[in-house]
Amino acid sequence: MKKWTLSIGLIFFFTLSGLAQEKESFALIETNFGTMKVKLYDDTPIHRDNFIRLAKSGHYDGTLFYRVIKNFIIQGGSSDSRGARPGQFIGFGEPMTLDAEIKQHHYHKKGALAAPRQPDRVNFLKESDISQFYIVHGKKYTDEELDIIEKSVNIPIKNAIQRKYYTPEKKALLDTLRKQKKVAEFREIAGKIKQDIAFEWNANTDKVYMPEDKREAYKTLGGVHHLDKEYTVFGEVVEGLDVIDKIAALQTDKNDRPLKDVTIKVKILD
Repeated sequence: MKKWTLSIGLIFFFTLSGLAQEKESFALIETNFGTMKVKLYDDTPIHRDNFIRLAKSGHYDGTLFYRVIKNFIIQGGSSDSRGARPGQFIGFGEPMTLDAEIKQHHYHKKGALAAPRQPDRVNFLKESDISQFYIVHGKKYTDEELDIIEKSVNIPIKNAIQRKYYTPEKKALLDTLRKQKKVAEFREIAGKIKQDIAFEWNANTDKVYMPEDKREAYKTLGGVHHLDKEYTVFGEVVEGLDVIDKIAALQTDKNDRPLKDVTIKVKILD
């Protein structure tokens, strides 16, 4: 009987543990143009936990979406935007950063929640600003445009890899073996070249890959493809995409700040 009781207890414990691990984190980003509900990704825990910590501390409350670019992004959360005068430059950010958590399967579709950062020349590790965030507005792409994007990036990469292994010396050697009809040697060397090219191509992380779900999202929702793999995406808007449209449509000044302030308040949904 004790053994059975223990088993039930263990089952109950592991069931609760599993439920706890599966629980997702959500937040409300309230603005004077409407409310957005966002899901925070579990596989970007540094950014997720930091966003939750700042939200619960009230850091975001009263800050502004201070940088708004239609068909691109709306950006906010900077502490110097709170109470900023009209025309005041905003967005110096905080001196602290977060380690990058860039995942290939999180991309910049419309509604993606991501962290801005300093450019590569001063930030080669792509570390994120510790408090600011942006939400993608983006544009819709056609299949033809997505094909061009893939080819414009991938073809030069593949050509460079081929030149690395199929050198003039290797070409001359293969030509000689072909003329001498040394089939076995020709096949061995040619096969090794193809194998090396294929291995490096498959391992390359700079190439653009558009799986069907990503392609469909960029066609139907829209997005900003060139930000992919450059910035940490740590969540997405699951309700209130129309609020992004309203904010993105606002008239802005020369620094992309809306002429009418867009205030922010963030609540974590426990």
